[in-house]
Amino acid sequence: MSEISNQIKLAARTEGSQTTEVAIGESVKVGGKPVVIIGGPCTVENAEQMEIVASKLKGSCNAIRGGVHKPRSSPYAFQGMGEEGLDILQSMSQKHGMPTVTEVMSVEQLAACDEKADMLQVGSRNMQNFELLKALGKANKPILLKRGLSATIEELLLAAEYIMAHGNPNVVLCERGIRSFDSFTRNVLDLGAVVALKQLTHLPVIVDPSHAAGKRELVADLARAAIACGADGLIIECHPEPEKSVSDARQALSLEDMVELVESIKPIAAAVGRSVAGEVEQKRKVTVVQGIGSQNAGRLTVRRGNARKCARG
Repeated sequence: MSEISNQIKLAARTEGSQTTEVAIGESVKVGGKPVVIIGGPCTVENAEQMEIVASKLKGSCNAIRGGVHKPRSSPYAFQGMGEEGLDILQSMSQKHGMPTVTEVMSVEQLAACDEKADMLQVGSRNMQNFELLKALGKANKPILLKRGLSATIEELLLAAEYIMAHGNPNVVLCERGIRSFDSFTRNVLDLGAVVALKQLTHLPVIVDPSHAAGKRELVADLARAAIACGADGLIIECHPEPEKSVSDARQALSLEDMVELVESIKPIAAAVGRSVAGEVEQKRKVTVVQGIGSQNAGRLTVRRGNARKCARG
């Protein structure tokens, strides 16, 4: 298959194998026919913010993202709410029935995140934090592994191999852009890597167009392109008031734009033989309701017929 496949053992796709489906919480699976949409703010700021996010995105997104431990380039920037933010995420998840995704930066943070979040994210800066990867191998929750800023495809797969070799098979890969000489976009979204990964590994692959672009006006088109080339899902930053976001404000979508983006993805998914997660279930509900309506109409017709017979008698 490839010159790097013989170094990848647990994560390698074998001939004829299907993409592994990884569960996030009880209701969402990544890697099947439906593409999964994860949306939410870069950072959990307060309970009111997350309540607005969940209320608006429920029905459009399948899971909510929100950082409580933030790796920032400047030591003076906001570093996240920590365990208080975890409690907000957990409460929101229980109320709205939406699983949560949050970043783990160190082994010390793992126990609390493993207990309260539904999926644990390894950020790009920690993709080769090998002690963290080993510890995540013993975690109970699925792992979202983001590609490093300058990591090769082989390095990303070997990072996944670390987690799997230490006992956790539930890994989802994330292409989030790699560094380039061009500063117009924050990073360069490597969609070629998405296509290659789908051939090299059985692990699901999702795309983060927010960090790749760094500019909200580029996010939607990149998101649609990602689905067109085979990504199993998207993770996108959005905020009730994007300009007031405490981190990465420039790349955050409004909640209204996020909902519109999800709608715009549906025909793209259909064109490549997929659907948006939750869409099929919604259609089933509509069909059931229509079916019930038809049955009631039938009963009403029978009753009217009986009434006419009685009148004639």
